[in-house]
Amino acid sequence: MSAVAFVVVATLMLTGCASRSDWAVYESAPGFFSGLWHGWIAVFAMIGHLFDNSIAIYSVPNNGGWYDFGFLLGVGAFGGTAGAAAR
Repeated sequence: MSAVAFVVVATLMLTGCASRSDWAVYESAPGFFSGLWHGWIAVFAMIGHLFDNSIAIYSVPNNGGWYDFGFLLGVGAFGGTAGAAAR
């Protein structure tokens, strides 16, 4: 395993276990960019959810259509690259 791959995997594992700080919580509901981010990390969130039920894959409540649109784009971006890599 290359050093870059090791650093990437270690960073993802360490940041995935970070706890939420109250100062980082916004008053407004998650929107498009939060949905996009949650779509990109949906696979990793699902793996984490298998071991810890407090990890959510989808943010509820959210602002509705824009969050959903971002989430679908994020999931599609990951799924599209995975399909292209399989060829």
